[in-house]
Amino acid sequence: MRKAVKKWGSGLLAAVLAFTMVLSVPNSMTIPASAVTRQEINKLKENANSLAAQKKDLQKQMAAVAADKNKALEQKRLLEQQINVIQSEIDNLSQQIVQYDQYIAEKQAELVQIQAEEAKQYELFCQRVRVMEEEGEVSYWAILFDSSDFSELLDRFMMVEEIMEYDNAVMDQLIAIREQIKIDKADLEAARQSKEESKRAEVAAQNELKTQKAAVEKLIVEINAKEDQLEKAEQQLKAAAAAMDAEIKKKEKELAAQLAAAGTKIVSEAGFIWPLSSAKTITSFFGSRKHPITGKANNHTGIDIAAAGGTPILAAKSGVVITSSYNNSYGNYVVISHGNGQTTLYAHMSRRGVAANATVKQGQTIGYVGSTGSSTGNHLHYEIRINGNRRDPLDYYKGSKLYVRANGTTQSYTVP
Repeated sequence: MRKAVKKWGSGLLAAVLAFTMVLSVPNSMTIPASAVTRQEINKLKENANSLAAQKKDLQKQMAAVAADKNKALEQKRLLEQQINVIQSEIDNLSQQIVQYDQYIAEKQAELVQIQAEEAKQYELFCQRVRVMEEEGEVSYWAILFDSSDFSELLDRFMMVEEIMEYDNAVMDQLIAIREQIKIDKADLEAARQSKEESKRAEVAAQNELKTQKAAVEKLIVEINAKEDQLEKAEQQLKAAAAAMDAEIKKKEKELAAQLAAAGTKIVSEAGFIWPLSSAKTITSFFGSRKHPITGKANNHTGIDIAAAGGTPILAAKSGVVITSSYNNSYGNYVVISHGNGQTTLYAHMSRRGVAANATVKQGQTIGYVGSTGSSTGNHLHYEIRINGNRRDPLDYYKGSKLYVRANGTTQSYTVP
């Protein structure tokens, strides 16, 4: 009996040691960390909540002026600001969906790995049970009390203790792995549901965007039918142009100081490319002009180029974006510094494609043609400044083959 017990104990202990060499304890399982975390997704959701609050505030302002037909320009401004917020919401939701896709893919991979760990641990558990069955149902107490002397009792006690710890470790790890699988499956399902909610919200935002754009188009028709509204829009644009000069000079000084501190400078091309690759029809020249509808004299601070809404606007030269913003007159606009005192301005965009401080390359899309701000039709308002002073943009496109639209007719035009 003693030999049998000793043989059983030794065999089991050997099995214990063999299994322990290949066994990884629950706390040491290596599951790769997700590249996308819940915290990152939650941050996007917080930004979405902030955008929703902005939109709600704009809607309140809109409700206050909606009944006043003399405030069409104010209504247009508020609608355009709402459109900007809705577009930001759509961008946010798109990012959420991309991150959910990545998170779900990573979580699925983790789940496959941990399920493989479960299968391995379950097989280990089954092997443990088979060993006990093969060796017979001998209790730990029988092993201890069958000792020949106290020294052997202590030896056997240590062996039994190791066996018991091993048995408990096998069971604990199997339980821990199955609990983790349960948690991961619940997290995966929650991520899938959240992704679907984001997709539904994105569709709703796209529909809202279409509605708001249609409302702006309707207001433009109303504004075009009223001379006083057009004059007001022109006055606002003139006032904004004056304020813009000071703002651009300030931004250029700030950028120059930053570049000097960093010991760098803006590297740009010698010439300017045309900012719209597929549109070359000028509807308003630089300088003194008659308003195309009111017929009254005014000063135009750039050139207007007709183009379909959504046409990509290109950076005329490489540089650094010093302003990417919205105001009542210029609508969505971008200003780029090209170094050596040169800046370009692109206004009335339907949507801006770059942020302030971004470095852009010549020909890069920086936004899209629209009619935001003091504008009554889709076009690009394009300005060039040299050392803070506005210059006629066409001075930098000598010999270019363009078109001019006036009084309902379009004619070819070669820049002199």
